[in-house]
Amino acid sequence: MSSPWIAIGFAVFMWWFCTGIVLLLDNLPRTTFRWSLFISSALGVAALVGLAHTADQTGLLAVYCAFTCALLVWGWHELSFLTGWITGPRRTAIAADVKGWPRFKAAVEAILWHELAIIAVGAVIVAITWNQPNQVGTITFVLLWVMRVSAKLNLFYGVRNLSLEFLPPHLAYMGSFFRKRNMNALLPWSVLGGSAWAAWMIMAALDPTASPATVVGMTLVASLLVMAVVEHVLLVFPLPSTALWRWAMRKPPVAPAPTDVQNKAPFIPAR
Repeated sequence: MSSPWIAIGFAVFMWWFCTGIVLLLDNLPRTTFRWSLFISSALGVAALVGLAHTADQTGLLAVYCAFTCALLVWGWHELSFLTGWITGPRRTAIAADVKGWPRFKAAVEAILWHELAIIAVGAVIVAITWNQPNQVGTITFVLLWVMRVSAKLNLFYGVRNLSLEFLPPHLAYMGSFFRKRNMNALLPWSVLGGSAWAAWMIMAALDPTASPATVVGMTLVASLLVMAVVEHVLLVFPLPSTALWRWAMRKPPVAPAPTDVQNKAPFIPAR
């Protein structure tokens, strides 16, 4: 378990598998959502307990556990959003001719409760791991949030690959907040910033004086960050973003909300 290659493989598998499970549950009949949310909520609470339990531990198993617990908590947030349980006060599409601040305000209203829930749970994670040696879970959760906010902003300003396939029918109105463009000014900075952050973590993992737990922890988080950067890059390429999760995507792609595609804004659900 101390091998960086095992850590990379574990991070990639967990990213792929957890994303697929969330998509699979969201594509089941809506009558199943209650049970899906109940089970995921129980797992989320257990994951918070796991983060608190491993916060003062520096062994390899504790590092893997903290990383996994952070992903489970994040998965609860994603499922609660995709099922429509926690989204925002606005649940209607926006007109194509709305631009500027009104458009941004409406987009924020569409996901406001979801974002506030992430911040609240993130504060809990920071509190229960405060001043403890094992910060892998906290860093993982913060990383997921930062990169997801970055993706949402990039989608707001406009990208080529909107990934509308990830929108379930009950969230089709979110498509009106997407905007299709070849590129926006924020995306290069998002990729550069994420890459620099990943490079710093990789350098920390390669430090010959680093403990095995530090090497594994930095490798796990850096692997997740690299995949997040790749997801940003793929926003400008017209590639099928659901190819890796065909086994979980049982429904046909959802058509965009009835509005001019050139005026769509972001806020795609995290995956």
